[in-house]
Amino acid sequence: MRVLGIDPGLTRCGIGVVDGSVGRPLSLVDVGVVRTSADEPVAQRLRLLEVGIEEWLERHRPDAVAVERVFSQHNVRTVMGTAQASGVALVAAARRGLPVALHTPSEVKAAVSGSGRADKAQVGLMVTRLLRLTEAPRPADAADALALAICHIWRGGAQSRIDEALARSRS
Repeated sequence: MRVLGIDPGLTRCGIGVVDGSVGRPLSLVDVGVVRTSADEPVAQRLRLLEVGIEEWLERHRPDAVAVERVFSQHNVRTVMGTAQASGVALVAAARRGLPVALHTPSEVKAAVSGSGRADKAQVGLMVTRLLRLTEAPRPADAADALALAICHIWRGGAQSRIDEALARSRS
């Protein structure tokens, strides 16, 4: 299974692609960040994010997309930008008919580190180990995107296969 993980953000949107399946070694396909300038109008920034995400979808042709579920923070402005970026990612995946899963930050942290309270450094370290990299992807948004993809492969991917098997058995 090839999963495109997206850590949504209006300034830095982390994107990572991982190949793997439950019980088998994972492999890094690609990782990066789509950036937009805070000096641009929001509508232009969202358009640039869409173009960047579409390029990643076209280049890597994932089987599924995993996006971090937006959660409430104290800074409403930050939440709004993150939610808008998340919406762009969801629409881009839906346009291609790709299954999309939303994973909470604590779910992702628990999947890769064993603790839903892991900090960014711990997540980066575990992503580095799980993908057998020489160093942690930078910035942290890129490592978070890979963690989302890993989480989906281990949790969402397995559930998708169970759902497909159940649907076949009912037919």
